[in-house]
Amino acid sequence: MIVLGIDTATHVAGVALVDDERGILDERRHGGGGRGADLLVAVDAACKQAGVAPAQLGAIAVGAGPGSFTGLRIGMATAKGIAFAAARPLWSVSSLAALAHEAARGDGLVVAALDARRGEVFAGAFRGGAPVAPERAMAPADLAAWARELAAATEAITYCGDAITAYDDVLGALAVAWSPVRTPSGAAVAQLALAGPRTDILLGGAPMYIRPSEAEVMYPDGVPGALVRRPP
Repeated sequence: MIVLGIDTATHVAGVALVDDERGILDERRHGGGGRGADLLVAVDAACKQAGVAPAQLGAIAVGAGPGSFTGLRIGMATAKGIAFAAARPLWSVSSLAALAHEAARGDGLVVAALDARRGEVFAGAFRGGAPVAPERAMAPADLAAWARELAAATEAITYCGDAITAYDDVLGALAVAWSPVRTPSGAAVAQLALAGPRTDILLGGAPMYIRPSEAEVMYPDGVPGALVRRPP
């Protein structure tokens, strides 16, 4: 089965085609986090390079976040559109899990951390590919202590994600243990989806935001001046 994997949780969008028998057929990343038509252009280029027609796709897989609110909405909407058009199921995985999947090297705890803006990081911890704690948003200064609480006494901890770039002044001390993997890849999304329960979320799927958007925080009672929707 050939799966199209898409992730737009960060400023770098990942797109890949993965065959469960032949492995990665094509993989690419581009800046802009999948904004606008660029994501569809990348998908089309990947399909052409791999020689895969829409009818040959077995499923679409998308990284559901957490990450950039705008990027996640674009990625989910694009993935749904492709799945509807191709009449294929849509599967989703955690973007943090996809990040950890690519960074994992042998045994040990893998902590994936992405820049969440507003002075926070989105963090997830995984062992053997399985989550060991709920994903959450936290201050960068709390990341190392949180990881140590989850790790076994002598267990090695590997960190990954773009949080170290955004908060190098706080996380720089962890650089030796930090993997070069910075953003989730479309290949990792497709691989995890193939190995997962393969639940079709085409109709009800939504991004995993973890925390309220900035607009919800600033305007909990609604945006001032916005039109009030009348009840039917």
